[in-house]
Amino acid sequence: MEKTKKIWIDGQFVDWDQAKVHVLAHALNYGTGVFEGVRVYPTEEGPAIFRLKDHVKRLLEGTRVMAFDVPYSFDEVCQAIKDTVRINGEGVDYVKPCFFLGGEEVGLNPIGVQCKLAITCIKMGSYLGKGTQENGAKLITSSWKRPWNMAAPAGAKVNGIYVTSCLAKREAVMRGANEALMLNAQGNIAECSGENIFIYKRGKLYTPKVTDSILEGITRNSIMQIASDLGYDVLEREVSRVEAYTADEVFMTGTAAEITPVSMIDDRPVGTGKPGPVCRQLLDAFHEAVRGKDPRYHDWLDLVE
Repeated sequence: MEKTKKIWIDGQFVDWDQAKVHVLAHALNYGTGVFEGVRVYPTEEGPAIFRLKDHVKRLLEGTRVMAFDVPYSFDEVCQAIKDTVRINGEGVDYVKPCFFLGGEEVGLNPIGVQCKLAITCIKMGSYLGKGTQENGAKLITSSWKRPWNMAAPAGAKVNGIYVTSCLAKREAVMRGANEALMLNAQGNIAECSGENIFIYKRGKLYTPKVTDSILEGITRNSIMQIASDLGYDVLEREVSRVEAYTADEVFMTGTAAEITPVSMIDDRPVGTGKPGPVCRQLLDAFHEAVRGKDPRYHDWLDLVE
């Protein structure tokens, strides 16, 4: 990650090193925040934010789940994200807006605690490491389970929930893998620490249902649309570990990871052990879409200027 110049906090741009909150901020102590990750891509018409409106919609839906008193409208958040990308200039490829309870409070009661908004741009590059899109990523099945819907709002990007994802990611890296596969309460595949997952088997694409304790990913949705347009059958249903082990192809989708093929799960090669043709085709089509080269998906792009 490469830091940028300015961070937007409640309507003001501040220098990166001056973007601070109090140590008693409720979100810092109790995880009461909701965030998004949004990609920025170069196009012939200039930098474009990928599916900005869908990301802001999901962000605000998350604040409704958390019952935050949000002081900004949908249009104001969209414009603030564009302004933040613009002021930080060339090279920005990732934006993280975050609503959080920034008021100073000791105690679990969030009612009446001030809600703040911060928007940060970074230069991320390849999230899962150089070469993973070309050669595939290695996964392990984490001992940590994906929080299920009766225990936490698994369908919202709530800051505190991602502690489990951090533990799973740490476990994967310590075991020499790129990413962690997380199961749900029923023992089926949910998602990875920060990505949705697809398997390709017997000519069809499968991905876990929204009710399987996953985040309804925007890149996931994009790939389902692109795959359908290419003629693939895409089915949402329960997916077991055995199905992943025996799939012809497995790949992950996410804003940061984009589309990343999986070459190995729990020391078992996936298919041939190399990225397969379906993932390659979808990755190429996705890159065409996000760079404005496929007119079918132009409405997914919001130009910064």
